[in-house]
Amino acid sequence: MVKQTNGDACLPPLHDEPDLRPVEGVEADAELADLAKALAHPARVRILRLLARRNTCICGEIVDDLDLAQSTVSQHLKVMKTAGIIEGEVEGTRVCYGLNSRTLRRLKALVGGL
Repeated sequence: MVKQTNGDACLPPLHDEPDLRPVEGVEADAELADLAKALAHPARVRILRLLARRNTCICGEIVDDLDLAQSTVSQHLKVMKTAGIIEGEVEGTRVCYGLNSRTLRRLKALVGGL
């Protein structure tokens, strides 16, 4: 398992500045819907939990932990990465995935605004 901290090359540094965008309104509702859609599968929630526990992870390890086909896991990772929930950095022939803490804080704020 490759475990990186936020200061290492795998993931960019955390951004702790507050997100002052509104949590209500048409744009916020659309943003929440998009993020919810990206998490609307049990395998994606499991990936999210796995990455939260490990801080970072290599795709092959995600496949091993989920007992799903590589292509299925890759598709789930793509959906989550497109939504900005996770980030991925190429390390040779592998991709190191980690949570996008800024997006997760935004999701929390949007859900809290319900």
